Amino acid sequence: MKKVLVSVFGLCLAAVSALAQPSDPTLMKINGKEIPISEFEYIYNKNNSNNVLDKKSLEEYVDLFVNFKLKVEEAIAQGLDTTQSFRSELALYRNQLAEQYLTDSSMSSSLLKNAYDRKKEEVEVSHILVKIADTGTAADTLAAYNKALGIYKRAQREDFGKLARETSDDQYAEKTSGYVGWINALRTPYTFENAAYSTPVGSVSSPVRTFLGYHIIKVTDKRASQGEVHVKHIFILDNDPNSKNKTELKARIDSLYQRVKTGDDFGELAKKHSQDPGSARQNGDLPWFGSGQMIPEFEKAAFSLKNPGDYSEPVRSAVGWHIIQLIEKRPLAGFDEMKAELENQIKQNERNKLINQSFTDKLKKEYNYQEYTLALTEIYQLSEKYAPSDSLFAVESKKLQKPLFSFADKTFTQNDFVSYMLPAAAGFRGVRSDFIRDQFNAFAGNQLTTYEQTQLDRKYPEFHYLMQEYHDGILLFDISNREVWDKASKDNEGLSKYFETNKSNYAWQKPHYKGRIIYCKDEPTLKAARLIVKRATNDSIDSYLHKRLNDSIQYVKVEKGLWVEGENKVIDANIFKKGIYEAEKEYPYYFIAGKILKTMPEDFTDVRGIITADYQDYLEKEWINSLRQKYAFTVDEKVLKTVKKN
Repeated sequence: MKKVLVSVFGLCLAAVSALAQPSDPTLMKINGKEIPISEFEYIYNKNNSNNVLDKKSLEEYVDLFVNFKLKVEEAIAQGLDTTQSFRSELALYRNQLAEQYLTDSSMSSSLLKNAYDRKKEEVEVSHILVKIADTGTAADTLAAYNKALGIYKRAQREDFGKLARETSDDQYAEKTSGYVGWINALRTPYTFENAAYSTPVGSVSSPVRTFLGYHIIKVTDKRASQGEVHVKHIFILDNDPNSKNKTELKARIDSLYQRVKTGDDFGELAKKHSQDPGSARQNGDLPWFGSGQMIPEFEKAAFSLKNPGDYSEPVRSAVGWHIIQLIEKRPLAGFDEMKAELENQIKQNERNKLINQSFTDKLKKEYNYQEYTLALTEIYQLSEKYAPSDSLFAVESKKLQKPLFSFADKTFTQNDFVSYMLPAAAGFRGVRSDFIRDQFNAFAGNQLTTYEQTQLDRKYPEFHYLMQEYHDGILLFDISNREVWDKASKDNEGLSKYFETNKSNYAWQKPHYKGRIIYCKDEPTLKAARLIVKRATNDSIDSYLHKRLNDSIQYVKVEKGLWVEGENKVIDANIFKKGIYEAEKEYPYYFIAGKILKTMPEDFTDVRGIITADYQDYLEKEWINSLRQKYAFTVDEKVLKTVKKN
């Protein structure tokens, strides 16, 4: 994205004319457009941090402001505000800027702090899962809940592990007895996490709903955060319960363990023998991890290692055998250090739905949102008859045309919602009522947020200021580039004329040598090069030397420049007679071709950088003069005298 370059100000510019009130008098008119005093005061005070309002600086600033507005008017006259590139860039900026206004910041801050506080504590849990039938109906949901409630009651008096093995729909329950391990914030669904943290040690939670179904959670223990650990491992796959090679696999891991004990390099062993391809390529190195991120047996063994370099005995997990070596441990990072990471994780977590819902609820209240419950119920009822992914649902739902909700001056129908929902319904899996509810909340939230975007300029003056600043800044950049910057750099004829007219301004205090140094590999090349330089035109010399004397071997190389004494050893020794130059071994022959320019450049190319900048200033002044003739403008001196600082 372009930087908004406001060369006249070198500062930010904005406009607030759309916010002008009757008490906001017009300070000036530019090309028929009224500029209120509030706009000028905002800009002036923003760009004068010392708040010194003397007559001279105020008058100067008025001139700068007028020039700026005239350039923007010219950009609009040339249609630069209608180009696709301008519209795309402005839309991108608006979307980025709007993000901070289209959220509930207080809710975000609260959830962020809550997540970090939970990171300080870890909870050891087991669970029993009761799944809801795929594409389940309300009856399926109720049946699953009642089943979970019955298991919860049994869990008050029966062994939890045994109960998990008997009743849990978790595919690993028979092996793990429902044991999950140690968890902390942002490692499980939010509702699961809430139940885990709110349930006392030794107790069992009532059924908790997640996208998987209902969970009954037992909390075994709680502890302070262990921080994170960085390890290497050697892994032998052994996850087939029917395998006949288990003795062989155990012997293989034991053999590797003995080699570690006798001093073989751990990383080399991992690279050659580990069956975890990703880490094996990195000498067994795994990313940093904390509680709840690894298989419980692996995690426990890794955190039990004390000192860097320590390694474990072979550890059995659900997937195979591991030997683990500790690289480093670190405690939980501070809040400021983790803030950005936590914010990103929250965006991918159910917490983000809470933030969005909170923001939506505020908009509902502000814009008098009305929801027509019976109309929504009809869609729920249809989903009980046909799954949302069923073609018959699509056919029947299109017949629904009743108003579904309204706010401000807008009304949305059942069919509006169905049209929004059907693309997502094609891949629907899960509970039907959940899907309808989530899609409806998203649809209503999207419509409210879209409307809110149209109100940002009205509600938030600073948003309007920044958008106007960017709008005018892009136009200023584009028109200035077209009329001054790019034009000056490419206008060789104009540069030449400007140089000839102002030649005396570019006189030097010291002589310069303008020409070439031609380095040659051997004497025949030297003779040929001299002949080319003698006969060819100045513009053709470089091309002829390279084309005629170089093939697969570079026999000649050329250094071209404009040098003053002290800038080049060859020129110093041979032209200015200062010092000694020892020829390169690879290019022992050389000669110099050119001329001494005593006090004056030969043409504008000798001072191109300086003269281009001066020529830009010249074009700028001429352009401003022409704009002041082209567009009418007036300044109300009485209103100007009332300009106030913040």
